[in-house]
Amino acid sequence: MNTFIKKLKYTPVLAALLVSGCTKNFEKINTDPDALSDVPPQNMLVNVMRYAGDQFGGDVDGYGTFAGYIVKIQYPDNLGGLIPSNNTYGNRWAACYYNITQMKDLLKKTEATAESYKNIRLVARIWNNYMWSYLLDGWGDIPYSEAFKGRPEDGSILKAKYDKQEDIFPAVLADLKSIADEMAAGIGTDEMGDYDVIYGKTNSGSADIKEQMLRWQKFCNALRLRMAMRISSVAPALAKSTIEEIAGNKEKYPIIETNAENCQMFFPGTLPYMEPWYESGINGNRINNWGMFDIFIDHLVETKDPRIASIARKNNEGKYVGFVNGSLTNPSPSTSISWIGDHYINDPAGAVPFYRACETYYLLAEAALSGYNVGISAKTAYETAVTLSMQDNNIAADEIAAYLADTGKFDNTKNRIYWDMWVALFKENFEAWSLYRRTGIPTTNYPSKIQKFKKVHTDQPWRLPYPNNEYLYNTENVNAAAAGTVDYNWGKRLWWAKDNGKE
Repeated sequence: MNTFIKKLKYTPVLAALLVSGCTKNFEKINTDPDALSDVPPQNMLVNVMRYAGDQFGGDVDGYGTFAGYIVKIQYPDNLGGLIPSNNTYGNRWAACYYNITQMKDLLKKTEATAESYKNIRLVARIWNNYMWSYLLDGWGDIPYSEAFKGRPEDGSILKAKYDKQEDIFPAVLADLKSIADEMAAGIGTDEMGDYDVIYGKTNSGSADIKEQMLRWQKFCNALRLRMAMRISSVAPALAKSTIEEIAGNKEKYPIIETNAENCQMFFPGTLPYMEPWYESGINGNRINNWGMFDIFIDHLVETKDPRIASIARKNNEGKYVGFVNGSLTNPSPSTSISWIGDHYINDPAGAVPFYRACETYYLLAEAALSGYNVGISAKTAYETAVTLSMQDNNIAADEIAAYLADTGKFDNTKNRIYWDMWVALFKENFEAWSLYRRTGIPTTNYPSKIQKFKKVHTDQPWRLPYPNNEYLYNTENVNAAAAGTVDYNWGKRLWWAKDNGKE
């Protein structure tokens, strides 16, 4: 007892000494000597690219189902992931704004030495606009002009208003054009090397800054091409002028035209850095959770499309068989239907594609049919697109020629372009879902037959649900933006989307 009292007696003194000591040395004691006091710009860049690859490349049965490619077979989809409180898509929203925040911070940190970081700043700005395009295509109206203004020096705006997508698209396109013009005038001397996990290595396996930045320049203009075509039915003048400017001056505005230039992120191939589909499906032993959508397999079989061997596996009877979206019963056995093909899921060092060369030529083919002056005929552009897609799927030249002479023959219609583009966009699931919403192709697409909502919807989701945090902390603004939506994801189409008569 006496010992305890003595300890208690000196406790206030000891506490005072500790507080005094901590106050004097607080910063020193709480600073990790092994940690960087300021993150280098290169590290910030590789972080957002890797994060984008994980977040947007790991989708299989979300956008993959919306696009008409892949269905769940072990746990039938009831569309429960589309409830805001589920946070499945709220995480994608957060990922976009996180990446933009990081890149804005990078730009701020390098502002005083901008010329020394010219190349990395250009890439950061391009990536920011790619994130804005993702937000626009997923949610439509979003916080833009008042976003990132929470700090007192930025305006103390903690509840950002939602800007109209029809106002944001021109702003993003204008910024991309500004970047494109800057890159046409000349690049910097700073090197990103392997910190650029998309274009950091050339075909020779070594980084070359000129080739590296040329490819980023091409992605910048390709993104302009994609966004312009997205709004071609609602802002035809802007779409036409943008596309004709790019196609009419490829020397100044080069675009992605070969598979070697595809904008895609490859993975090292070992844990924890494996290609997301492989990591989940093969390494995680979940490949039997997914089957090929019946409408997709039916189309590939009907058109005798040779890409089917790359896209899908044959079932246990040696046939290609799709499955119903939202079946009440599981296939028995699970191998009685086709699973995702090895080309797309069985490579730990595989890639997450953001933009592929074939897309350039499908878009140019559509532009030519729309009467735009793009310097190439619709037929030539279409056949080039198909060939690039086939080559990307390791299809032999004779099979490509046979397809283009038969079921894949160009018939001078946009629908032929859209149907083939739908096949070619496999694994770019988010972009394929956008193609469906813009064009209505594939016309056979349908939502899960099991639905969590009271209203039975006859169409795939038109948009993504605003995150639950927005409803909790930015209530007034998000409710205004969501006005007119039904079950969070239907009811009000995005500005550029086609009304296909479904609900």
